[in-house]
Amino acid sequence: MTMWFLNRDALKRPVYLSLADQIARAVLDGKLAVGARLPPHRTLADDLHVSVQTVSRAYEELIRRGLLSGETGRGTFVRPQRSEAALPYLPERLGELVDLSILKPICEDMHLDRMRKALVSLAESLPPSTVLSFRPNVIFPRHRSVASEWLKLCGLTVPPSNICLTNGATGGMTTALLAVATSGSTIATEGIGCHTLIPLASYLGLELAGLELDDDGIVPEALAEACEKSIVRALFVQPNVINPTATLMSLKRREALVEIARKYDIAIIEDDVLGPLVEKRPPPIAALAPERTIYITSFTKTVMPGLRTGYLAVPDRMLSAVVNRHLVTNWIATPMVAEIATRWVANGTAMELVKWQRQAIRKRQAIARELLSGIEFKAHPEALHVWLPLSGGREESLFIAQARLRGVAIAPGSSFRTGEVRQTAVRISVGSTSEEEFRTGMGVISSLIRSDPEPLLLAI
Repeated sequence: MTMWFLNRDALKRPVYLSLADQIARAVLDGKLAVGARLPPHRTLADDLHVSVQTVSRAYEELIRRGLLSGETGRGTFVRPQRSEAALPYLPERLGELVDLSILKPICEDMHLDRMRKALVSLAESLPPSTVLSFRPNVIFPRHRSVASEWLKLCGLTVPPSNICLTNGATGGMTTALLAVATSGSTIATEGIGCHTLIPLASYLGLELAGLELDDDGIVPEALAEACEKSIVRALFVQPNVINPTATLMSLKRREALVEIARKYDIAIIEDDVLGPLVEKRPPPIAALAPERTIYITSFTKTVMPGLRTGYLAVPDRMLSAVVNRHLVTNWIATPMVAEIATRWVANGTAMELVKWQRQAIRKRQAIARELLSGIEFKAHPEALHVWLPLSGGREESLFIAQARLRGVAIAPGSSFRTGEVRQTAVRISVGSTSEEEFRTGMGVISSLIRSDPEPLLLAI
């Protein structure tokens, strides 16, 4: 029987889109409950006197919008609607608050001075193609050659033709996901992982399979099990301490994940935005499995927040897909920002600032170790954050509210959960403030974690 709310006479051309809109309104208005099974394609086509192809296209459109999910052998169902993901950080800095919620590199007057000088130099010797051309192959040949040299510092040997310039890691993530997966696909990732990936996957109509973690990162058996249970299209992984738990994945673990990816023929997206910052690190996964790995890196977390550009290193078989997806979502990376990054890589400024950042972070991490002495936490000497588990039945929201009342903002661990991992924790940025503010903020957190948990009776 036709669903009672569908009006055959109201269908307009293109019919599949009109049909999709009617079903979408029913879902959003609550007329179709979560989990409701829609009629089979043939049944609905016969009842509405339309083609099976029309119904198939309508269902595909609704899957793309994230309203339906198709399950092989079972049918098509209304999927739960996700609310907008809560940001783990404060989008605006408020008053005198010590903001340890947002992840950013340590910056001083030196960084501003370097950028001012770069802009003066750019004004004096601006390549015409930087402002007069639309075409990446006209603007970026030199940039790709220099990018290839930078990627060698990250542990990769990539020909310039296999490098795509992006406006930072988030644009690179979007391009990579669009290149390897279609709406309705499953992406495996860390059970406590990249917070940006969670809403991005939802917007793209992708399912996330959050995998079990241990002290070395993703448990290989968990990835194999996910691949056995459903059709996993790709593994998204952050192996180099930018992940929330600040884990530096071992070479052995990287090799184990690569073996499983090859067995099930899945793509790998490696998010390595810290690039050469972490000094003693195993080779990138992209170096172990270059035939299936899209490698992401950028400059915003290691050189300067405003240097919003980065690189995608892409295997031959994925190159056309990546180029096409990047064209339709970004067209090209912002040429003038890419030009500054290219000059800084070529003249050594970028690596000089990375080395400065490495030493500055080590100093901040030493402060964190001092103030958290005797307390269990996870960190790395060159990580931009500290992961602080909350034991003794402490609630994340209460701990964060108490810190906020004492003038310190931190990020809730719940913002990074993609799976069934239920560890309560907070993430603390080490680079978002001055050293004095950081020490003050860490002192507040240390005091709170050492005290008995108390209910919050009054919010000011």
